[in-house]
Amino acid sequence: MTVAYLGLGANLGDARQTLKDAVVCLAQQHPLTVLAKSSLYRTAPIDAGGDDYYNCAVKLDTPLSVRQLLALCQRIEHHFGRERPFRNAPRTLDIDILLFGDHEIDEPDLVVPHPRMTGRAFALVPLVEIDAELVIPRLGPASAFLPAVAGQRIEKVKPPCQCLGAGAPPGDPTAGECR
Repeated sequence: MTVAYLGLGANLGDARQTLKDAVVCLAQQHPLTVLAKSSLYRTAPIDAGGDDYYNCAVKLDTPLSVRQLLALCQRIEHHFGRERPFRNAPRTLDIDILLFGDHEIDEPDLVVPHPRMTGRAFALVPLVEIDAELVIPRLGPASAFLPAVAGQRIEKVKPPCQCLGAGAPPGDPTAGECR
């Protein structure tokens, strides 16, 4: 079994819902066990145009090889309508393997640790939320790279209000209370 970290992002369609559904889809895959999921974050596109992105990270345990995990991630992206018309095109869903245990892979179509994650708040902030002590092989603690991305816009998405008083009659002290 290998602990892997995935970065998920989307900026087309109902991106927030797509990310939530994609995490559920990952959790339903037989060989994977989702160990943790970060909050959702809204971020400005980097090196791309289009609407803001929604991002999150997932920590999972898997018996799959890195190639099998990559193939599974690409099948899930395809299921959610991912197209690749050009580099950094807006997307319905993007799933990147950020870390795969302590493995270092440098192949034409797969580099792990992800080569740009230390310069991207949308990757680092959710990772550090999941595991504040996370160490990136050969590079050191993930948290050490946070100051370098501090100028990038990233906002934690607040969950929808879950009002205690939904449907309470007017004047009821719980009407409109949020938790």
